[in-house]
Amino acid sequence: MKIRLLWLIVVAIIAVSCSNGPTDKRIKIGFSMATVQEERWQRDRDAFEAQCKKLNVDCVVTVADNSPDRQTNDVDNLLTQKVDVLVIAPQDATQAVSMVEKAKAQGVPVISYDRLINSDKIDLYISHQVPVIGRKIAQYALDHVPKGNYVMIYGSDTDNNAKIMEKEQLAVLKPAVDKGDIKIVASQFIKDWKPVLAQNFAENALTQNGDNIQAFVVSNDGMASGVVAAMHIRGLDGKILVTGQDAQIDALQRIAQGTQTMTVYKPIIPLANAAVDAAVKLAKKEKLETKPFMNDVIGKEIPAILLEVMTVDKSNLMETVIKDGYAKYDDVFKNVPEADRPKK
Repeated sequence: MKIRLLWLIVVAIIAVSCSNGPTDKRIKIGFSMATVQEERWQRDRDAFEAQCKKLNVDCVVTVADNSPDRQTNDVDNLLTQKVDVLVIAPQDATQAVSMVEKAKAQGVPVISYDRLINSDKIDLYISHQVPVIGRKIAQYALDHVPKGNYVMIYGSDTDNNAKIMEKEQLAVLKPAVDKGDIKIVASQFIKDWKPVLAQNFAENALTQNGDNIQAFVVSNDGMASGVVAAMHIRGLDGKILVTGQDAQIDALQRIAQGTQTMTVYKPIIPLANAAVDAAVKLAKKEKLETKPFMNDVIGKEIPAILLEVMTVDKSNLMETVIKDGYAKYDDVFKNVPEADRPKK
């Protein structure tokens, strides 16, 4: 009798252990990144990994080096590794649709990170307020250069963010264009957001217009570096308004020097943290607090979490990126003579 009772207790313990096993399993998040060439994407990766470590979850990060095909293979590998949630920063918004479908077929939730995938099957789109970024850039240009020739330089045409930026910037500028105050003399999408291609395009635009350009409306800091390089060759440093986005250190340095006019500061750590937090909730099948966001490409709303952004120029470097600890004073002003630097 005692032996039978002991056996039943052992069986019960084993059953409880087995039933608890799956819930105690460490969550594994797969993060498929298109690139880490730009500084901002390196910050995303590092912040994402740090938050995973803080929450005691596993994460596997892959980088596709701007290749949609490689990213497809990366996602296949992540799914083979049985990730609980898949986070994708897509290289190609349309090609990434098939990645989403593969994941969903295996019951894996998908988060579209920073860049929007053209799928209504994603569980979450998390980014900064891309439409707001587009409007802030164009409005800044309009406020500071209300008349003259404009050159529009957008990102990759396979990236939804670039398309959103184009739409919002042109909407802001349209009244001034219609009045004849502003003339868009050149515009171009730049493959993979490459600075060297932006530089080539800027050089051609300057040549074709006899340097008579008042504003380069540029959609990120990497491409802005190319534009500034093109201007430098012609001795136009600081003479033409140049916008940007991402608040890269080199861009902040150019702003401090006066060769780039502004950038849009998008705090990266809150974005990465929120993405990891959302991934953990999805893995646990917990509800997310989202707002609908219209994807104009597919004509459908998708659940989104969009973080706020702010404009940074020479006047508020100290009160924004430096005060937040995003960038160090000595790094931002390293190329500015000490006598010309603001007080700490």
